[in-house]
Amino acid sequence: MTFLKTSLSLFLLLALACNSSKNTTSNNDNEMSSENNKTEQKMMEAGFKKGTIVFSEEEGDCPYTIQIEENGNFLDPINLEESYKAGGTEVWVKYNGLRRMNRCVKANPVSISEIQKRAE
Repeated sequence: MTFLKTSLSLFLLLALACNSSKNTTSNNDNEMSSENNKTEQKMMEAGFKKGTIVFSEEEGDCPYTIQIEENGNFLDPINLEESYKAGGTEVWVKYNGLRRMNRCVKANPVSISEIQKRAE
């Protein structure tokens, strides 16, 4: 009988411990999500746009463009720093349009005024 009580007690304790860790993980995820939303809102209020660096080796295409998340448009940054030249890099970017001929068909030329990597 004592063995049964001990086993049952251990089982209940283990079940409670597992349930508690799930709630903690869920709370941490919610806190991180809330923090990311605040950061995103601050960046957008400051005039930044969400973008992703896109690399291309196609003939006649710009080697590096930035695809803006909200509308899918491509930008041809004339002053992209070497540290950002990696396809798939997610960035926050502020830019100014340029009145000059396009270097590639799909993207409009821009000058980057500020750029930052996005937190993952």
